[in-house]
Formats: sequence, structure tokens, C-alpha cells
Amino acid sequence: MGLLSLLLFLTLHHGFPFASPAVDQFTFDGFAGANLSLDGTAVVTPDGLLMLTNGTTLLKGHAFYPSLLRFHDGASSPRSFSTAFVFGILSEYADLSSPGLAFVVSKSSNFSTALQSQYMGLANAASNGNASNHFLAVELDTIVNAEFGDMSGNHVGIDVDGLKSVVADNAGYYEDGTGAFRNMSLLNRTAAQVWVDFDARTSLVSVTMAPLEVPKPKKPLLSTTVNLSSVIQDEAYVGFSSSTGVVSSRHYVLAWSLRIDGLAPPLNTQKLPSLPFTIPKRPSKTLKILLPIASAALVLALAVTVVVIDQRRRRYAELKEEWKTEFGPHRFSYKDLFHATNGFCDERLLGIGGFGRRPISQDEHGDHLLLVDRVVEHWRQGTIADAVDPRLRGDFAVEEASFVLKLCLLCSHPLPSVRPGIRQIMQFLDGSTPLPELPEAHLSVNMQRQVVVSSHSLPSTVAGNISDVPGPR
Repeated sequence: MGLLSLLLFLTLHHGFPFASPAVDQFTFDGFAGANLSLDGTAVVTPDGLLMLTNGTTLLKGHAFYPSLLRFHDGASSPRSFSTAFVFGILSEYADLSSPGLAFVVSKSSNFSTALQSQYMGLANAASNGNASNHFLAVELDTIVNAEFGDMSGNHVGIDVDGLKSVVADNAGYYEDGTGAFRNMSLLNRTAAQVWVDFDARTSLVSVTMAPLEVPKPKKPLLSTTVNLSSVIQDEAYVGFSSSTGVVSSRHYVLAWSLRIDGLAPPLNTQKLPSLPFTIPKRPSKTLKILLPIASAALVLALAVTVVVIDQRRRRYAELKEEWKTEFGPHRFSYKDLFHATNGFCDERLLGIGGFGRRPISQDEHGDHLLLVDRVVEHWRQGTIADAVDPRLRGDFAVEEASFVLKLCLLCSHPLPSVRPGIRQIMQFLDGSTPLPELPEAHLSVNMQRQVVVSSHSLPSTVAGNISDVPGPR
């Protein structure tokens, strides 16, 4: 009985979450042994640093808290949240770097289709800015990207569904006493702290930063209103994303805390792992000139690739016309032809003729039969309409079908000199010239060789019957 009373006391007075398994807060003072979801280049180093990128160029890395967090209450109203983290960026050069890193609140933790470089592993050229991305990010950017309207190569921005910031400002903080603005370099090779706060009552997102030894300033660096309900409907992942461009850079997170419906737990900055000590190279003038060119070339190459892929897709896309919906297409995809001919094997030839191929089918005995022979046979029996594709289920005009089949037989005559030209075919189709009756000498294609051989020795009257259609093409 005493144990039950103790448990009840702890539940009422300390808020132990026995009723709900949802995670509302966490703290990482270093990441040694931390349970995080990592991908790309992201790893936890042996001394407890979360390293998002490892210095390899043109790669990306992500680190997310493994559990979904609920950002809305039961009434579908957004909940306030607050997070704090310590970060550091080590570049190969003192004043040149790859794009920075970003804190992310996202509906999904899968960013496999996102690009590196200026897209920070969050989007790509096609998806950037799409409302379907469903992410809120705070970027710490060390590159000027004109396509995103970046203000400088040392700025902080609030992003929604894309890398074009809703609001941005140069990295720095406001002193509490004087209110003076103090610039901070994101590339000064020292750790700094960032706070991100969302007030559900005002829908205000605020970002504050300061050197590690400075307490959280009262005045935030930048703020803006965000309709969080349109970005995150219910649950979301929280974490970090980073990528590298053409300059070798490493992006670190040293500590991280977050709380829903309250201020982020303070971080113990005295016990954090240290950033690796490195001496930056002095960039050459050539590199400073070529870096913007290389970055622009990379963006151009990606844009050209997207355009080429889109044009190729459009070129080989099937043109869907209204009449095809009712009667089916007259063109077939490569895949359909490949399967219909069993890989274009000789046993499944589509026939012989101008291009060496004509349609074939199988009779009831499984023997191959040229379709034109089948139509000829129906024509001789006076049942040419029975040669119409049974998939039409009789939904056609018999006169029109008979006309088309007779014209097809005329165009497939064994003797090329007998076949009508395109102009004559158009005259038949528009009715300006009547379609001639097919002669009895219209033999099947299988008898083509006999016709070709014997036609040279036929009497003139017979030869006239074979070729009594309009002149050759």
C-alpha cells in the first residue's frame, strides 16, 4: 500500500508520463551512445560529436531524433516548442566553405531525393518551394546563392518548404545591456549556440544565437509568423541536415535539447566535446575566382540534366488523343513490341514487307498465319467484316470497316506496282475517287513469289486484271 501511494504521489506532483508514451522533451549534452537516425555522411564520432558531413565534397548527411513528436494537440491546434543546439563548422579555408547546416522540423525523415550543395540535402531543383515538402527549417548558411536571394555568405534564415528564406539576417546577436548588434562569423572555427522558439499563440518563430560563453540574448536575431498547421498537420520528425559543395567542409552539432510546450532544457556547455583543431588553408586568388564559376556550373549542369530528362520523357511519351480512348492506339511502346515478339525473335516476326515485318497471328492449330491472308480469305467469302478486330465488339459501321479493309488489301498487294500512292489513298478516303473493286487476281501474300515470277509470262488480259487499280506510287 505504501508503494502504491508513492507512485500516485510521483505521478501527481512530478508529471511522470504513465498515461501517454509521447516524447515531449529530450537533452543531448554530447552524442556518445545517443540513439539517432543517421543517413548519408552523418556519424557520431568516438568523442561524442555529431558530424553531419566529413569533408568529402558534394555529399549530404542527416540526423533525426528517431521518434515522431506530436506538434498538435487534440483540437488540431499547433503546440509551442523550443529547441537549443550547439554547432560548429570547420572549412578547409578560413573564408570559403560549402553550404552550412539546418535545423529541420519535417513530416518525413526521408530526404533521399534531395540534392547536396546549395540545397543542403533538403530539396532539389524540381521540388524546391513545393508545399508538399512539409518542412520548417532554420538554416545557417555560409554561401551566397543568387537563385535563393541570399543576402550574404554568413546569414541565418527561416525556411518553409524550400531554400528561399521567408526571413533572413546576417549571423550575430543583440547585447542585452546596450542593444548593440554584434556580428558573428559562422566560419570562425569555434562553437556557437542557437535557440529556435515557436509560440503557438502568435504563430511566431524566433531564432536567437550567441557565442558559447554568452547567455541567451533577450532580443532574437530574427522572427516571422509561420502557419505551422499548413506545414505540419500532426506529427513530425526533428533533426539536422547538411551538405557540401565544391569546398571541403565539416559540419558538427555538439549538443541539442528540445521541449514541446515549454522552453528547451539548458545545455551543459561546460561538458561538451571539443571541435577538432585544424589550421585552415589560405585560399588562392584563382580559387576565389573559380569557386563561383564552379558553383554556377554545377547549378547549370543540374538544370540542364533536369531539362534533358524532361525533354526525353516528353519525346517518348505516348500521345493520347481522344479517338484512341475508344479504339485503342495505333502506336505501340517498345516494351509492348518486345513482349509481343518475344524479344524480336525470328519465330515471332510481325511479317515481311517494306521493312521486313508484317502482322501475324495463330490459327486454331497454333500455326502462324499472316493477317493479310486472313482478310483476303474473308473477302473472297464475302464476309470481310468478320475480319474486324473482335475487341470492337461489333461497335462499328460495317460499310466503313469494309471500306478500310479493302483499302488495306489494296495497299498490301503482292505487286508493288499495283499499290496506290499516298495521294490516291487520300482521294479514296475523302471520297473524291471511288475505291476500285478488288480483282480476283489479288492473291495472298504467301503466294507473292509465284505472282512475281509468273506475272512476266502472263497474257496481257490477265496482267491487266491484276493491275487494274490506279497507277503505282
